[in-house]
Amino acid sequence: MGGAKTGGMNVYINELSRELGRRGVRVDIFTRLSAPNENMIDGSIGENVRLIYLRAGPPQPLSPAEQYEHLSEFTANLMAFATRRNLRYDIVYSHYWLSGWVAAKLKEAWGIRFVHMFHTLGHMKKRIEFNAFYQPDRRITAELSILQSADRVVAATPAEQAQLRWLYRAGRKQIVVIPPGVDTERFNKALSRDAARETLGIILSSNLLLFVGRIEPLKAVDTILEALHVLRNRAPSLLRNLQFMIVGGDPTSTGDQEMNRLQDLSVKLGIDQLVSFVGAKEQTELPLYYAAATAVIMPSDYESFGMVALEAMSSGTPVIASQVGGLQFLVRDQETGFHIPAREPISLAECIIELVTDASRTEDMGLAASRIAQDYAWSRIAERLMQVFEAVATQKIGRT
Repeated sequence: MGGAKTGGMNVYINELSRELGRRGVRVDIFTRLSAPNENMIDGSIGENVRLIYLRAGPPQPLSPAEQYEHLSEFTANLMAFATRRNLRYDIVYSHYWLSGWVAAKLKEAWGIRFVHMFHTLGHMKKRIEFNAFYQPDRRITAELSILQSADRVVAATPAEQAQLRWLYRAGRKQIVVIPPGVDTERFNKALSRDAARETLGIILSSNLLLFVGRIEPLKAVDTILEALHVLRNRAPSLLRNLQFMIVGGDPTSTGDQEMNRLQDLSVKLGIDQLVSFVGAKEQTELPLYYAAATAVIMPSDYESFGMVALEAMSSGTPVIASQVGGLQFLVRDQETGFHIPAREPISLAECIIELVTDASRTEDMGLAASRIAQDYAWSRIAERLMQVFEAVATQKIGRT
């Protein structure tokens, strides 16, 4: 956690595994060895949970396309690990298209049933990136194959369910909608805004806007910078008491094109004095940042769910989010924050003005957000998933 390329899926697997372990379920998480010094088995996540690193290609970070070339090796090593230790699993829960490919192979070899969660969909990413007709690529082909093999597919939102049915022709009964959860003990309103700002060295009377996430084009951080430029021209007096902090990536990296572009853009727009690039942070540090913020902004082009929004809401912080994917279901417009059209900095600027000029309304939105987030506690989400796992493992459901 806290790495430049880690995000909501990492949080999901980590937190769900810990919750299942508390319930007495034995969980093995298999992942690829990406650094030479990683121990093969790590038991630090929680009771009954093991994180198991398998060799598959060189022990270094690889892109998804590069990892694909080593999936057969990963599958073979996973099966060898289980055979050597005489392990038998009741069910496989795979995440992302690469792991779904592996789960389908395990089903062929072991006859084991599996549940899959995509987290993001290749069709949706390509529609956003190209906005044109295109031929399905290797990822989309793999996703279609996974749908043919999976016993159940977990969609984070009704929007993802609709995308799976519309773009992939998935069967209605194959899909169950269960959102990710949030650690309501870690992310809550117990930490005051002033205390959080003191710890982080932020001026107590300022308005802090916050972005948390991976630094990549579809997160649309440039829309926030452009909105600040709009404020610079329309309401310059507000900027004297405004800060924008970006949590994510490595601001010192010269090889990160998107990070470099955003840094250059902030200078070009004349707002670089308002912007702080603080880099990626550990999950344990994030509550401080959410508590210190006036609002969290998520102007993404695409979000299958939006874990950051849920963490912010649980912390009692309003969220301004683009009306895409899971964000349109999670964030309640005018109640826990605002919906904005994607890539519209003027609309975002107007929402920022409303929040920073009406402290009472901002506080009410934060309270509503914290209250609604309780429905997403991991204990509740794990209970729903366990029902699916048990039904699949005992063959109580079919596929249509």
